Amino acid sequence: MTNSELKDIHAEDIEDLLFKIEKSFDIKFGDTEITTFGELCDHIANKIQLEHSEDCTTQQAFYKLRDAISSKFKIDSKIISTDFPLIDLFPRKKRRTMIAELDKYLGFQLDILRPPHWITIILVVLFFASLVGLFFSWQMGLLGLIISIGGIRFSTKYGNKLKVKTVGQIAEKMTRENYLKSRRNSSTFDKEEVEKVLTDWFCSDLYLDRDKLTREAKFSWATQKINS
Repeated sequence: MTNSELKDIHAEDIEDLLFKIEKSFDIKFGDTEITTFGELCDHIANKIQLEHSEDCTTQQAFYKLRDAISSKFKIDSKIISTDFPLIDLFPRKKRRTMIAELDKYLGFQLDILRPPHWITIILVVLFFASLVGLFFSWQMGLLGLIISIGGIRFSTKYGNKLKVKTVGQIAEKMTRENYLKSRRNSSTFDKEEVEKVLTDWFCSDLYLDRDKLTREAKFSWATQKINS
């Protein structure tokens, strides 16, 4: 990746991620001109009006998750490690119910379930085929769109496949998507780890190479203007 790699990412994808960042860090972006990834990291760290505390949020997220699992499902916390496999923790038949209970206990959604990839692929193919079909038979094309869109929504809502494999990976996801709620004290934050959290998030959601995502990486236009 070159320093200009972010220019290849569609602006709407970055804007979607910024909305998630606002929720995770409990901030609101004003009219701000941001050119590089480093400027974005600094801007977010400066926007968080909380006391600085040098402690690892991912570690706290793991302990919070471990205690929740132990308390909710009566599992000895000593056996729950970061590499504990989720398939052993959440049996397939009870998976949706158990995760819903865990979400309620934690106070936020973990969002760790998805439909099988083959179903998603079929529905996406049907969606685009239906778009083309509109030019030949609008009735059939419209029916295909309704089925594909409805199918995507249904499968996303009731999907039972795990997005991540271990307890530690859930803790990392919690840190990205629910930063303050994952901390022992939500009135503090670690200013030094903001850039790491954002790097993990950009690489995870936008499929970027973390080793090459530099502070000098520029956004999809000369000046990224953040509005909220």
